[in-house]
Amino acid sequence: MFYLITGAAGFIGFHLSLKLLEEGKKVIGVDNLNSYYDVNLKKSRLDLLKSKFPSNFIFYKLNIEDKEDLFGKLYEFDIDFIINLAAQAGVRYSLINPYSYIDSNICGFINILELSKKKKIKHLVYASSSSVYGGNTNIPFKESDPVDSPVSLYAATKKSNELMAHTYSHLFGIPSTGLRFFTVYGPWGRPDMALFIFTKAIFEGRKIDVFNYGDMTRDFTYIDDVIESLRRVIKKPPSSMQKKKSDNKTIKNVPHHIFNVGNSDPKTLIEYINLIEKYVGKEADKNYLPIQPGDVQTTYANTSSLESWINFKPNTSLEKGIDSFIKWYRKFYDIL
Repeated sequence: MFYLITGAAGFIGFHLSLKLLEEGKKVIGVDNLNSYYDVNLKKSRLDLLKSKFPSNFIFYKLNIEDKEDLFGKLYEFDIDFIINLAAQAGVRYSLINPYSYIDSNICGFINILELSKKKKIKHLVYASSSSVYGGNTNIPFKESDPVDSPVSLYAATKKSNELMAHTYSHLFGIPSTGLRFFTVYGPWGRPDMALFIFTKAIFEGRKIDVFNYGDMTRDFTYIDDVIESLRRVIKKPPSSMQKKKSDNKTIKNVPHHIFNVGNSDPKTLIEYINLIEKYVGKEADKNYLPIQPGDVQTTYANTSSLESWINFKPNTSLEKGIDSFIKWYRKFYDIL
């Protein structure tokens, strides 16, 4: 039994690979190691996986949008589960390089769906994003809320993934689950995200940019909670069994679910910065700016559907999570 994890050198992909390997699972990791952020950090994650699990971890450097390479490399393996975490990430970068989002998030994802069909996998789990909610003012965000008005190309590609996966589940019976992640953070995190950017700037004595003059709220979700949610979701694919409606008509159930993965305890940007300052041990020099194009003011996840499905709710406090990140950052970058 092989687990295929795309984006295995990425933040979430690395942590999920590590967890599954620790459980004795066999993991095939793929990643294109692009330069969107520090490639050395990605290589350090991979080096850890390769050194600790030389027998059970197989890695291929490839682009998921390259169908021939993807199918060719994976042809020989019996893959039971695919977890698609490869994507061009970032809301703001989509304003600069939109084509990379179409290549990876759309063209790449159709290849993952075709591979899932070809391999007749047991479950496809893929990363969506809280960004699909756009400027939704229904708080907290529910999976049943309309998500037809994205405010960034990144969000539009993630919504497209949900529609594409639903179609393949309907047509070919592929069990699939999309997870709308809410601001994931923690050790080994992405350098393009606020926690990493703020921490680095404070340690180096540089100003931090505080957008919307600090009037922003985020549902921050610690990486360990995300990985536990993923582990449980993978083990519980949606069913295509027929079900009866209230009028006794039998309908076929489409085996496709979407869940929010968030802490359901949103914090203000100022609270967030205060905690970073506390654990870095130094006050930030702040540069207050208007909101950035594509950003939203508030995110807040209703996770009742996820809790009902897997009997788990992300619950790590922001203070504990930031403390863990700063400790990792000091150790990784050798800061006393």
